[in-house]
Parts: sequence; structure tokens; C-alpha cells
Amino acid sequence: MSSTPAPEAVDALLPEVARLIVEALNLDMNADEIEADAPLFGDGLGLDSIDVLEIALEVSKRYGFQLRSDDENNVRIFASLRALTTHIAANRSK
Repeated sequence: MSSTPAPEAVDALLPEVARLIVEALNLDMNADEIEADAPLFGDGLGLDSIDVLEIALEVSKRYGFQLRSDDENNVRIFASLRALTTHIAANRSK
């Protein structure tokens, strides 16, 4: 089980994960335009399931752990940039 990362560690990692999303999806926006607590799906950033697969692949390459498509926590993990970053901070091996 992963531990809860310090809020400061999450805040420090937010810009890096935002850049990962922008680069992985070739988004036409700057990483600092992604609001930390805005939804990644629907009315927020507007991602879909294919986008999540692309992000999961990049996360596994960069941070050394797998995000599984059958994880029952995916809705929570991908709820926002902050949620995803918190999960990465808690589970990264790199």
C-alpha cells in the first residue's frame, strides 16, 4: 500500500505532471494552464479513455510503476491533475 505524500511534495511535482500530460497528448496549451483541481474528464480538460492510456504509458516510463486499466481506483486517480500527481508521488520508484 502506498503512503500519503506530503502536500509540499505534491505541489512540487504538479508542474512536471502537467508537462507530462501536455507532451503525451500533444495538447495545444501550456502546462501551467491546467488547473490542479479541475476535472481531467468532461467539462475540465476533456480527456477520454484513449488519453488516459497515453498518460498511463508515460507515467510508467517516467516514474517506474504501472497504472492498470482495471484498477477500481482509476476514477479517483484521474479525477484531477492534483489527484494524479498525488498518486504518482505516493507510488513512484524513479
